Amino acid sequence: MNRPRPRSTLMVVLTAVAAVLAGLVTPAAAAAPYCGITWGSLAEVGTGTDSEVLTGVRAGRHDCFDRLVIDLNGQDISFRSYDVRYVGRVVEDGSGRVVPLRGGADLQIVVRAPAHDQYGNPTYTPGNRAELVDVGGWTTFRQVAWAGSFEGQTTVGLGVRARLPFRVLTLDGVPRSGEGPRLVIDVAHRW
Repeated sequence: MNRPRPRSTLMVVLTAVAAVLAGLVTPAAAAAPYCGITWGSLAEVGTGTDSEVLTGVRAGRHDCFDRLVIDLNGQDISFRSYDVRYVGRVVEDGSGRVVPLRGGADLQIVVRAPAHDQYGNPTYTPGNRAELVDVGGWTTFRQVAWAGSFEGQTTVGLGVRARLPFRVLTLDGVPRSGEGPRLVIDVAHRW
């Protein structure tokens, strides 16, 4: 049985330490985040008591992400009551019927605001429940669909290409302007 000589083992260790200290061997650098995005894919929940109603759904494309905007209006200029998360499937409010969505992942957006006023009059009526916004050919979004408004909340299903990082922002409205608060969901084009 051949044993390494203690002196040669010590020389190998000392040489390796010297190489690291001299900068000849560097640890692998972490890859920079895509577009500087440091978001994750876990649920984002905002809590609060709000009196807004949902008035619109729109979307926009950006260099690093696709954006969904939910327009609100009501007594407050701010809005903080939502639940946005990836789910196995989005279901309609009230009925529980599955809302089919295109894409590799389903993002469920629950806005704790109805799409009708206190008298039951609609404040937002989707023209096409399966296609609230035309996102055909977009980088990340595949489909935006209506899942209903029931018992003081509204649900929108967002089909995305894959389970990608997202963030949720709330933008305050402008007092006495007619511009209410907005709930913004950004989904990155890639990790």
